[in-house]
Amino acid sequence: MSKQLDETVSREIANNIKSKAKQSFDNAYKAALATDGAVYVQGFLVLAAKPYRIIEHSWIELEDRIIDPTLPFLNHKAQDLYYYPAQQLTVKQLKAAVEEAQEDYPEDNPLPVYGAAPYEYYGDVMLGGAEYLAAYQAAEAKWKELNDPQYN
Repeated sequence: MSKQLDETVSREIANNIKSKAKQSFDNAYKAALATDGAVYVQGFLVLAAKPYRIIEHSWIELEDRIIDPTLPFLNHKAQDLYYYPAQQLTVKQLKAAVEEAQEDYPEDNPLPVYGAAPYEYYGDVMLGGAEYLAAYQAAEAKWKELNDPQYN
């Protein structure tokens, strides 16, 4: 992974947007709207502390940095977090996708945004296009590595 998590900016933005626990998609959406040059990213996060987990997650990116406005609620050190992007949206694309989802499905939360069909499967859940499957498989490979006794 070439992009590094910027803990300081992540915490500043989390504070500025009043981020909430277990709301990574909403937190990243608010952060993207409030941050010049931000790109909204959806994908997977591998937590490298027992018990190791893969979670669907969202964050923003600024040039070569990952900014995670949910970081204060993850309770893990930065070196124990592995980000696997599946989809990136500019703020303009994000706004358009949210507006369309709100018009088409007003009773549902417009986030996360899964893009156009056809959708692929990961695990037992249908989700996104082929890029989601690739990101999930990369996260799963890291998860397996972390669970391998020779690494622990």
